[in-house]
Amino acid sequence: MRTIITILLGLLIGGVLAAQEPVTSELYKTIVSLDKKYFDAYDTCDLETQASLISEDIRFYHDMGGLETSKDKLIQSIKENVCGTTTRHLTEGSLEVYRIPNYGAILLGRHGFKNNREPDAPFKDAKFVGIWKQTAGSWQMTEVISLH
Repeated sequence: MRTIITILLGLLIGGVLAAQEPVTSELYKTIVSLDKKYFDAYDTCDLETQASLISEDIRFYHDMGGLETSKDKLIQSIKENVCGTTTRHLTEGSLEVYRIPNYGAILLGRHGFKNNREPDAPFKDAKFVGIWKQTAGSWQMTEVISLH
Protein backbone atom coordinates (compact mmCIF):
# COMPACT_ATOMS: atom_id res chain seq x y z
CA MET A 1 0.00 0.00 0.00
CA ARG A 2 2.75 2.46 0.85
CA THR A 3 4.19 1.88 -2.60
CA ILE A 4 0.99 3.19 -4.18
CA ILE A 5 1.13 6.38 -2.12
CA THR A 6 4.81 6.87 -2.92
CA ILE A 7 4.17 6.43 -6.64
CA LEU A 8 1.14 8.72 -6.55
CA LEU A 9 2.98 11.47 -4.71
CA GLY A 10 5.93 11.15 -7.08
CA LEU A 11 3.65 11.48 -10.08
CA LEU A 12 1.78 14.41 -8.57
CA ILE A 13 4.96 16.25 -7.69
CA GLY A 14 6.44 15.48 -11.09
CA GLY A 15 3.26 16.49 -12.85
CA VAL A 16 3.31 13.37 -15.02
CA LEU A 17 0.06 11.64 -14.17
CA ALA A 18 -1.34 9.11 -16.59
CA ALA A 19 -4.34 9.99 -18.68
CA GLN A 20 -7.42 10.86 -16.71
CA GLU A 21 -10.51 8.73 -17.32
CA PRO A 22 -13.12 10.48 -19.46
CA VAL A 23 -16.23 11.50 -17.51
CA THR A 24 -18.21 9.21 -19.80
CA SER A 25 -16.21 6.07 -18.92
CA GLU A 26 -17.70 3.35 -16.76
CA LEU A 27 -14.75 3.55 -14.37
CA TYR A 28 -15.23 7.29 -13.88
CA LYS A 29 -18.95 6.84 -13.27
CA THR A 30 -18.33 3.97 -10.84
CA ILE A 31 -15.75 5.80 -8.73
CA VAL A 32 -17.77 9.04 -8.64
CA SER A 33 -20.83 7.04 -7.63
CA LEU A 34 -18.87 5.35 -4.82
CA ASP A 35 -17.57 8.71 -3.62
CA LYS A 36 -21.15 10.05 -3.55
CA LYS A 37 -22.39 6.95 -1.73
CA TYR A 38 -19.67 7.29 0.89
CA PHE A 39 -20.27 10.99 1.52
CA ASP A 40 -24.06 10.68 1.48
CA ALA A 41 -23.53 8.16 4.30
CA TYR A 42 -21.04 10.53 5.96
CA ASP A 43 -23.56 13.41 5.88
CA THR A 44 -26.34 11.26 7.37
CA CYS A 45 -24.14 9.41 9.89
CA ASP A 46 -24.77 6.05 8.21
CA LEU A 47 -21.74 4.37 9.76
CA GLU A 48 -22.64 0.94 8.40
CA THR A 49 -22.49 2.13 4.78
CA GLN A 50 -19.29 4.05 5.45
CA ALA A 51 -17.68 0.98 7.00
CA SER A 52 -18.70 -1.17 4.04
CA LEU A 53 -16.74 1.12 1.73
CA ILE A 54 -13.57 1.23 3.85
CA SER A 55 -10.96 -1.51 3.63
CA GLU A 56 -9.86 -3.33 6.78
CA ASP A 57 -6.31 -2.22 5.97
CA ILE A 58 -7.17 1.47 5.48
CA ARG A 59 -4.47 4.11 5.61
CA PHE A 60 -6.07 7.50 6.23
CA TYR A 61 -3.62 10.40 6.06
CA HIS A 62 -4.96 13.67 7.44
CA ASP A 63 -2.80 16.78 7.43
CA MET A 64 -4.28 17.90 10.74
CA GLY A 65 -5.05 14.62 12.52
CA GLY A 66 -2.18 12.42 11.33
CA LEU A 67 -2.29 8.82 10.14
CA GLU A 68 -5.04 6.35 11.04
CA THR A 69 -4.63 2.69 10.12
CA SER A 70 -7.49 1.17 12.11
CA LYS A 71 -10.86 0.97 10.36
CA ASP A 72 -12.61 0.61 13.71
CA LYS A 73 -10.87 3.68 15.15
CA LEU A 74 -11.62 5.68 12.02
CA ILE A 75 -15.33 4.83 12.17
CA GLN A 76 -15.39 5.55 15.93
CA SER A 77 -13.74 8.92 15.35
CA ILE A 78 -16.31 9.79 12.70
CA LYS A 79 -19.09 8.75 15.09
CA GLU A 80 -17.72 10.82 17.98
CA ASN A 81 -16.48 13.90 16.11
CA VAL A 82 -18.39 14.24 12.86
CA CYS A 83 -21.87 12.74 13.03
CA GLY A 84 -24.44 15.47 12.72
CA THR A 85 -21.90 18.26 12.83
CA THR A 86 -20.66 18.62 9.26
CA THR A 87 -21.90 18.35 5.71
CA ARG A 88 -19.60 17.69 2.78
CA HIS A 89 -19.79 19.90 -0.29
CA LEU A 90 -18.05 18.67 -3.43
CA THR A 91 -16.40 21.32 -5.57
CA GLU A 92 -18.19 20.98 -8.88
CA GLY A 93 -16.02 19.82 -11.76
CA SER A 94 -13.08 18.94 -9.50
CA LEU A 95 -13.16 15.15 -9.68
CA GLU A 96 -10.49 13.29 -11.64
CA VAL A 97 -10.29 9.51 -11.91
CA TYR A 98 -7.19 7.56 -12.91
CA ARG A 99 -7.17 3.82 -13.64
CA ILE A 100 -4.63 1.75 -11.71
CA PRO A 101 -4.19 -1.49 -13.68
CA ASN A 102 -4.58 -4.68 -11.66
CA TYR A 103 -5.73 -2.69 -8.63
CA GLY A 104 -8.50 -0.14 -9.06
CA ALA A 105 -8.51 3.63 -9.34
CA ILE A 106 -7.37 6.90 -7.84
CA LEU A 107 -9.84 9.70 -7.26
CA LEU A 108 -8.56 13.27 -6.94
CA GLY A 109 -10.80 16.16 -6.06
CA ARG A 110 -11.68 19.16 -3.99
CA HIS A 111 -14.35 19.46 -1.36
CA GLY A 112 -15.16 21.25 1.84
CA PHE A 113 -17.14 20.68 4.98
CA LYS A 114 -19.74 23.01 6.38
CA ASN A 115 -19.95 23.07 10.15
CA ASN A 116 -23.67 22.64 10.84
CA ARG A 117 -23.28 24.08 14.34
CA GLU A 118 -21.74 27.28 12.98
CA PRO A 119 -23.78 28.11 9.86
CA ASP A 120 -21.97 31.43 9.36
CA ALA A 121 -18.48 29.92 9.58
CA PRO A 122 -16.43 30.35 6.41
CA PHE A 123 -16.36 27.45 4.00
CA LYS A 124 -12.87 26.18 3.21
CA ASP A 125 -12.05 24.24 0.06
CA ALA A 126 -9.73 21.24 0.56
CA LYS A 127 -7.96 18.67 -1.61
CA PHE A 128 -8.39 14.93 -1.26
CA VAL A 129 -7.13 11.71 -2.79
CA GLY A 130 -8.95 8.41 -2.53
CA ILE A 131 -7.49 5.12 -3.65
CA TRP A 132 -10.13 2.52 -4.45
CA LYS A 133 -9.38 -1.18 -4.78
CA GLN A 134 -11.61 -3.55 -6.73
CA THR A 135 -11.84 -7.15 -5.57
CA ALA A 136 -14.37 -9.69 -6.79
CA GLY A 137 -16.69 -7.02 -8.12
CA SER A 138 -16.73 -4.83 -5.02
CA TRP A 139 -14.84 -1.64 -4.28
CA GLN A 140 -13.30 -0.28 -1.08
CA MET A 141 -11.12 2.67 -0.17
CA THR A 142 -7.69 1.50 0.88
CA GLU A 143 -5.94 4.85 1.15
CA VAL A 144 -7.16 8.39 1.70
CA ILE A 145 -5.21 11.64 1.79
CA SER A 146 -7.09 14.62 3.19
CA LEU A 147 -5.42 18.02 2.87
CA HIS A 148 -6.95 21.19 4.26
